[in-house]
Order: sequence, then C-alpha cells, then structure tokens
Amino acid sequence: MLTAGGRAEIPRWTPAPADGTGEVDVALPDGFLAAVRALALPLDSVLLAAHARVLAVLSGEREVTTGWVAVAGGRPLPCRLTTERGQWRELLRHARQVTADVRAYADFPVDDLREELGLDGAPFETVLDATGGDGPLDGDTVLRVGIRRQGDRIGLRVRHRTDVLGGEAAARVAGYHVTALTSLALDPDADYGRQGLLSADEVRRQLDGLAGPRRDLPDRRMHELFEERVRAHPDAVAAVCGDEELTYRELNSRANRIARALIARGLKREGVVAVVTERNLDWTAAVLGVMKAGGVYLPVEPHFPAGRIAKTLSRAECALVLTEDGSTDTLDAALSRLSGVRALTVAAACDEGHADDDLGMPVACDQLAYIYFTSGSTGEPKGAMCEHAGMLNHLLAKIEDLGIEEGSTVAQTAPQCFDISLWQLVSALLVGGRTLLVEQEEILDVDRYVDRITAGRVNVLQCVPSYLEAVLAHLEQHPRALPDLRIVSVTGEALKKELTERWFATHPTIPLVNAYGLTETSDDTNHEVLRRPPHGDRVPLGRAVRNVRVYIVDEHLGLVPLGAPGEIVFSGVCVGRGYVNDPERTRRAFTADPYRPGERLYRSGDQGRWRPDGKLEFLGRKDSQVKVRGFRIEIGEVENALLKVAGVRDGAVVVARGEHLVAFYSGRKRLDAEVLRRTLAASLPAYMVPTVVHWREHLPLTANGKIDRKQLTALAEELGTAGDGLPAPAPGTPTEERLAAAWAQVLGVPPARVGRRDHFFDRGGTSLSAVKLAIALDRAVSPKDVARHPVLADLAELIDTRGAAEAAAPTAPGTATDTPPGTGERAGTDVRAETPAP
Repeated sequence: MLTAGGRAEIPRWTPAPADGTGEVDVALPDGFLAAVRALALPLDSVLLAAHARVLAVLSGEREVTTGWVAVAGGRPLPCRLTTERGQWRELLRHARQVTADVRAYADFPVDDLREELGLDGAPFETVLDATGGDGPLDGDTVLRVGIRRQGDRIGLRVRHRTDVLGGEAAARVAGYHVTALTSLALDPDADYGRQGLLSADEVRRQLDGLAGPRRDLPDRRMHELFEERVRAHPDAVAAVCGDEELTYRELNSRANRIARALIARGLKREGVVAVVTERNLDWTAAVLGVMKAGGVYLPVEPHFPAGRIAKTLSRAECALVLTEDGSTDTLDAALSRLSGVRALTVAAACDEGHADDDLGMPVACDQLAYIYFTSGSTGEPKGAMCEHAGMLNHLLAKIEDLGIEEGSTVAQTAPQCFDISLWQLVSALLVGGRTLLVEQEEILDVDRYVDRITAGRVNVLQCVPSYLEAVLAHLEQHPRALPDLRIVSVTGEALKKELTERWFATHPTIPLVNAYGLTETSDDTNHEVLRRPPHGDRVPLGRAVRNVRVYIVDEHLGLVPLGAPGEIVFSGVCVGRGYVNDPERTRRAFTADPYRPGERLYRSGDQGRWRPDGKLEFLGRKDSQVKVRGFRIEIGEVENALLKVAGVRDGAVVVARGEHLVAFYSGRKRLDAEVLRRTLAASLPAYMVPTVVHWREHLPLTANGKIDRKQLTALAEELGTAGDGLPAPAPGTPTEERLAAAWAQVLGVPPARVGRRDHFFDRGGTSLSAVKLAIALDRAVSPKDVARHPVLADLAELIDTRGAAEAAAPTAPGTATDTPPGTGERAGTDVRAETPAP
C-alpha cells in the first residue's frame, strides 16, 4: 500500500545563487552490485530506499515524496515513502512494495495518480531515475539522481539547479546517497536512523568551523571584576534608579555588608538566597552581595502569587530570603506555608554594623551562580541552574558585541524573573560603566520611557520586539533624536524583518542586535549584529558567541546535513547544571556531549538550521512551549492549572496571533470568565494567565480522540479576543466609535466585534497593549487611564469629560493634563494587565 506523507524539501544552500544547472558524478564502491544481488531485491527498490533516507535527513521529515522514473524515458511518477525507525531491511521491503504499487498505476494520468495518493499539485523537487536514463531537470525539479552504468561498475549522476544548490552542496548530497547505499548493502540489519550520512570533513566543519571563537576566561568571578573597577574609580556613579544613585564605592560597601549578614546567618557555599525586591538599588546591592558571599542568587518577583513563591523556595531548598519593606505581602503568605526559611531586609543587613571591605571569599568558576525558574510542562516550574563561568562568559560576550565600555550607560528594564535582567544589571559595572534602572511606571508609558533613556544618556538598550514596536510607533508619531543611543538589542521573541526595516528607516545609524539563547545556556548564545535590514524573509540568529558550540541534530543527537532542519543543542561553558532538585527533567534535557567527552550538552527543543553564511536560523518549536511577549511559557503548566479549577471538566490553551493565550474549557455550565481568570492568577504569574476564556459544551477532538488544537487555534483567531464570542452592544457615540477603532487596531480584531461594554483586558489587552492604545489615540488617554477605566464606554466618557473640562477652563502653559506620575495603582499589578518585558 502507498503510505501517507508529505513532500520533501531540499535545503537551499548556495553562497552565490545563479541560474543554470550543474552535475556531479560519483562512483559506488567495488562489490556494491554483488552485495545488492545478495539481498535478492531489485536495484530500483534499493535505490529508492536510499534516496528516501537521504530526503528524510535533508528535509527533517519521516514521510517523503519524490518523482520516480519506472521505465526508460518515462515520465516521473509520484512515489511516497515513510522512513520510520527501523532496519534497512524493513525500509527495503517498504520500497519494493511502493515501487510495485506505483507500477500498477503507471498508466494513470499523473493528476489522477496524485489524487489517488492524496498529493497536492506541487511539482516534484526531486526525481530518482533508476532506469539508467539521463533525463533533464524539468519544471521546478531541484535535484535529479540517475544511474550511471559502465559494465559491472555503477555510479550516480546528480543534476542540480545552481540557484538552489551550489556545486559543493550537490557533491555533499551525492555523497549522502553513496553512504546510504553502501550502508544498506553491507549491513541491511542495521538501524538506519542511527547511521549518519555526513562525511568526516562535514562533521569537522560543523563541530569546529561553526563554533564560537575560543577565548580564555579570566580567573576571576563577576563580582571580583566589579571590585577591580571599584578600586579604579570608587567615586564614579555605578547605578541610578529614579532620583537615587550609588557610586562604585557605595554600592560595593552595601554589597559587602549584605554578604557578611548572610554569612552570619549560616550561608554556606552554594546556599540559595532568594531576592524578593522591586527593581531598584536594593536589588542591585543584594545580587552582588549574594555572589560575594558564595551564595546562589534566586530572583523572585514580589508580585508573584504566594503559592508560586512557596513552590519556588521549596524546590530550590532556599533557607534565606533578602527582601525590603513594601515587598513582603505575598512573601509573608508564602513563608507561612514553609518552615526553616528566614527573611532579612536589605536595610537591616546594611545596618547591622558589618565591615564593608571586600570579603575575598573563594568562589570557583564551576560554582553555582544563580537559579532562574521558568514555566514547566508538568504544572511545576523548573529552576535552571547556571555556574559562574557560564555567566561570566555571557557577560563578556555582551560587553564585546554591544560595545559596552568605560563610561557606557546600560538600561536595566527587564523583570527580575527574566534572565536578561542580570546582564542588564551588572555588565556595565564590570567595565566602569553605569546601570540605569528604568522604573516600571516609565516602562508603561512610552513617552516617559523615551524621555528617561534620553535624559539618562543610555547607550545600550534591550527590549522584546513587541515593545520596540510600541517605541517605534511613538517615535513615528513624535520624531525625536536619540543622540546617545549606540545600539539596541532585541530578544525573547522572533524578530521580524518588517520591524528591522521600520527601525532602520528612522534610525539608520543605530545597529540592532538579534540575541538568542535560553535560560539553561546562561542566557544568550548567538548574536546577529544588524546594520541594515537582512536579506531574505527571516532575521538570522547569528553566529555563536565565544566559547559556545551549537549543533543541529536529529532525535539521536546525530548531526544533520548543513542547511537541513533539526534540533538546536548547545555545548561548552554556557551549559548549566540542569534543573534544581529535578533529576527527571534534567535527564531529559541535559546529557553528555557525544562529540566532546566530559562536556555537558543541552537539548533546547528549538528547531533551526545553518545558513550558508554560517549563521543560525530559527524555525520554531515542535513541543508545547511558546513565547508570548518574551516570556517562555509551557502550555502544559497553564492547562494543568486550568484543569484544577472547580467546574472545569476538560481544557486546552492555545496561542492566538502569537500574542495572546486563549483558554477553552468544557464543564456542566459556563463559569464567570473573570472569576476563572482570577482563580488562575492565584497560582500563575500574570503573564501566564490566559487573556481570553471560552466555554464549549465539548472540546473538538481529532480522529484519534485527542483535543484538536489546530481547530481551537483557528476558532480563537475567528472569535478574536471576545470572551465566548457573545454579541455586545455597539458603540453609540463618536468618541466610543473612535475608541473602538483604536481598540480594534491595537488588539487585532475586526472593529465590528468591539462593543461599548467590552473590557479592554478581557478582550486580550495587556499593559503593553495599553501603551500602544495611548499612542494610537495620540495620548488622549494614558496607560493608567486604561487600567482604571477598562470598559470602552467608561473610557470614552472619561475622554469626553476631560475634553469638556479643558474647553471650559483652558490649561495653563506647562500644566500636565495626564494622570500624575506615581499616583494610583500600577497597571502591572492588575491580573489582567501583564507587565511588558522590554
């Protein structure tokens, strides 16, 4: 029987595309024909099995389709094979059955045969001619493999389109065929899935030529490099937050006193210390103090649910917590569930009278530096452990590739639980620069944010692409110079080419750095420095930074051909230890590097491929992990929390438009959506709470009885961000209509689906969306206005009332009409208003 499957794709690999064709001739080993005869199988079946294996490796797909010439001079017929795991002998039997089936249909019109096989009308990318013919490259065929006979000798002729495959790449493909044919002929009982096709030269090229440049790390830890800078210029400003600043001497003094206070409370080597503070100067001193004391830094945001904080502290076996007054509400609730965990405020630690000189505590390069908790598919967060050497290597890469030097100002904008927050906090401090902590109130207001980075003379800035888009939208409406900004890094989400085009259209002299990496690999492993929009549709991830090795592998950790898709895995100093107190998940993701004995390897689950220029390209993920506005989320963790809600019988969570988590659930009756979301918010961080919840009597299922996520995703797109898609009263005033149009633009929904009683955050809005809405309305409202008046009609009434008041009593020059900074509730504390991670 012909099997179901798809069409293979030959990797595009040519440094200089040119129209035309080329060909490569290769000989098969002596004795090959004799070995084939011993298999008692037709030569065409043997060739088809080997060809299918090559196509599967090149395309990353197990089911492949090729054109097959059954008779000399005949037309190519569609031939589809499944290359599941197994022995060559099984694949050979499968190929023989397929060739017999195709011959039976040889007189069918090709279109009818395609229909019979369930194939689309796309032309063949590859053709296999086993008849000894020497046919041309017809239509859109990229590769044609034919038999070349000379007496008892046999070889292959590979013809290729030179705009797709260069001569070197075509020679590699020919070599893959020779390797596959030789392997199956010599050992038909071998497991072909575990046999590589790459030559020794290609293996060396991938292992060595694509690795990051080698660099010897200094035999000092991060905090020791900071201490060197303290001695060099003690009175220079090290960190600024709001109206407060600390010099290098003052920051170092605080950190030393904190370190001694921790040691006095029994902190041992690699003892875990949670830091539960806002992003401020106390946080900065606490991070340095923990590492000076030889402890392990564990960031915890004070606004996280108490249950999640308790789980985090328990999993990490944390016995000490550094906090500050005003950040202990949920922490106190979390500590009430634990025993043996002591809390200490930063102020108290600094006031205990400890000496403030450097401790000189020995800290080894392989000592644990920090633990960052990320979303976990089992419903439990997982804590990634990274060592000092990996952290320092990453910091030096940032310093080098972003041009951070003495006198540079780096903006610190990321939330504490986001791993990029660490390099933003300390990188400038290692070279005599300055860290500017941008307060959350300013991040939530793009105008104030731009004012802050301009007034603060920020040279190095990082944000997620979605926030950069909001900044660009503001700058396009209100153009201004950014004279001190030297470079902008983007990370956390896929960077789209269109955004790079918009950036360079307005700021052609400021480079963009596309940064890629994972928490488990000490943060970023690849940097692509862009000085203009990239060629092609995708923005590459760039080359590996120094001391980092990146491989693209198959499921058995075998290297895949250059240009072929596979899993991105990492080796080298960047790879962390695993997940704290979680041996099972550590075993699945961390293993020994099969190519470099004694080194660790991390399996990312990300899919990628190499480009001819030696840069990495991201292709997405195959599992349930997603990134929404820069936060890594395991869908399984959100679904587990959903299924624990009383009244929910079954549930699933999907991502709509790449921006919103949308939950579907079934149960005896529809639950109040806001109550359900608040229930989820009691155990999940705000960024993991679905923005929209839909009830269905039954969730759709696939043919094998699983929840049909593709159908749910399509349904989520169709319904937009309206809860349950119920009709809503239409806008009734000109202001409401204007506001509805702006909502539709920002939320990506049809204007007709926006009602006057709709709730901005229930419709999928976030704090970042509120920023974009304020820009779209030319600042007729502020993000705080949206947080306080989230119902469309109420917000419209506020606009009308404010307009009437201004008309009756014109504002004096220089008087602000917007909400005064620092008043009211911070939008990010609302469970519906996710804090952006710029």
